[in-house]
Amino acid sequence: MKKTLFVLLISTLLCTNGFSQQAIWGGSEIVSPEIHPNNSVTFRLHAPNAKEVKLTGEWTQGSIFMNKDDKGVWSHTTAPLSSNLYGYSFWVDSLRTIDPSNVYINRDVATVFNIFIIGGGNGDYYKVNKVPHGSVTRRWYYSPGNEMERRITIYTPPGYESGKEKYPVLYLLHGMGGDEEAWMALGRTSQILDNLIAQGKAKPMIVVMTNGNVAQEAAPGESSLGFYKPGGRLPHTSDGKMEETFIDVISFVENNYRVIKDKSGRAVAGLSMGGFHAMGISRYYPNTFDYVGLFSHATRPREEGSPVYQNIDEALAAQKKNGYKLYWIAIGKTDFLYKAVEDYRAKLDSMDFKYTYVESEGGHTWSNWRDYMIQFVPLLFK
Repeated sequence: MKKTLFVLLISTLLCTNGFSQQAIWGGSEIVSPEIHPNNSVTFRLHAPNAKEVKLTGEWTQGSIFMNKDDKGVWSHTTAPLSSNLYGYSFWVDSLRTIDPSNVYINRDVATVFNIFIIGGGNGDYYKVNKVPHGSVTRRWYYSPGNEMERRITIYTPPGYESGKEKYPVLYLLHGMGGDEEAWMALGRTSQILDNLIAQGKAKPMIVVMTNGNVAQEAAPGESSLGFYKPGGRLPHTSDGKMEETFIDVISFVENNYRVIKDKSGRAVAGLSMGGFHAMGISRYYPNTFDYVGLFSHATRPREEGSPVYQNIDEALAAQKKNGYKLYWIAIGKTDFLYKAVEDYRAKLDSMDFKYTYVESEGGHTWSNWRDYMIQFVPLLFK
């Protein structure tokens, strides 16, 4: 009887752990991606029965057909790539799939893809280097304005836990379809801050990454709703509710962290929808932030009934009168919001509202937004 139970136990363990044991004892020897000394990259996929395999990546214009060898391995080698973080995926016949040889994966809204980093430039800011590291925590706070517990991601700089110093705060907002995980996973915020602070290029600061979808408790899979497929635009993302209730976030941070509690110690920035929110928040609370960053920002609300979107010129005039140290706008030359940002700049120019403007190559991409962070953060809290 004992022998039978032992055999059953071993069989169960082998079945339960089959996938992990396969990886340990007989996993694929395929290397993909393989980054070469000249920064070209080779991708490989074992798919002997596929009729065609294509590669699509952030550096490609469309998809690239891969070549199959006599062992059923499809491959493609790129030209040398510039230093950056890149996402990619495969198309096997008509099925989109990730690279099974690369365990490093990101999610953007409902799309998952593999990533890799080319160093030697901006890509080095996205790496975990041998420098002092800050801490990243996921906290829950009660939002009276939204009548719910909500989740927030907070970066504290190296030495925060062991010190008594008060720090300035950057409130960093994501785009449509994102959440409180977006700037950490896709934006590499903690790596960028660690590296900039270690190099003496940025002041130590706290970075607060909110969930701009005020109808949500938290990111998909992290709330009481459980696992569900993420979507794009959600309720209250552009009706003023986010901006109106943002004071709940500030109150939580200033009651729970050692921070500078005046405008000289506060910055707000965001990308796309988050840039729209940052623009509205800084205007709606016109004497609250000395630093504002608008990355590829949307400029017009979809629903205009909120007081946040009323008397915009008067609110901007009040913001100008109260004073600020930096109003920073950046946009890619091929961004679909380029004309809208150009029109918004014309409004600011007509009011003699001073701002710093950065125009980059490319469009509405995380590659640009990470780069804007590298440029923007060193300008803060001087």
